[in-house]
Amino acid sequence: MPMIGTESEPIDGPAALATVADEVRVCTRCALSARRTHAVPGEGNLRSDVLLVGEGPGAREDATGRPFVGPAGQLLDELLRSIGWERADVFITNVVKCRPPGNRDPEPDEIAACAPYLQRQLEILDPALVVTLGRHSLGRFMPGSRISQAHGTVRPVDPATGASNALVFAMYHPAAALRTPDIERTSYDDVASIPAALLESRARRTPVAAATPSAAAATTTAAATTTAAVALAAPPSDVEPDATLF
Repeated sequence: MPMIGTESEPIDGPAALATVADEVRVCTRCALSARRTHAVPGEGNLRSDVLLVGEGPGAREDATGRPFVGPAGQLLDELLRSIGWERADVFITNVVKCRPPGNRDPEPDEIAACAPYLQRQLEILDPALVVTLGRHSLGRFMPGSRISQAHGTVRPVDPATGASNALVFAMYHPAAALRTPDIERTSYDDVASIPAALLESRARRTPVAAATPSAAAATTTAAATTTAAVALAAPPSDVEPDATLF
């Protein structure tokens, strides 16, 4: 079974992410800070190749300081389990780190205020695959795209986002899936393509010099691997699976 994940934590990754999280928790760059209970920097597995990026915290996220812990988060967990993954296998964050009032859409100035934090997280984590959840996250990584057309598709990430060598995979936000049965069914169809997108990105990141005949054969075999066989790296051994890391 191929292990899909980095072999070790990023250099200074935990300390660097903790620094970003500390800055997020005291941030006053936009008006959202005035109403928050807790900022929500993000959490997850530092060794994972996969970064999920949502739009912004809701009420339960604001109350706990953790991303995707409400009903939309429960559906996200189920979507991940449908491909044999758990939320502890990935890293999860949002475009904005504080809750917009009434769960409204984040404003452009709020997204811009949080953009440096997301960029630094991308630089530190260096994901192979960024999964966007919703249209505001999509706008960060596929500018000008419409979620109704882009969902389920993959394309290279602009390195200016902070992800130096990654692919982005677009999905509907789980909250939209909860409201619309057709979108929920589509989301299960879309998520089933994520393991193949991850394998594709891993192959793209392999240095050209390593592309020997045996390596090429291994890549071909990996590309044919079924969803169930694509495993992600385990979380750090000294961290509880459901612990808030950052």
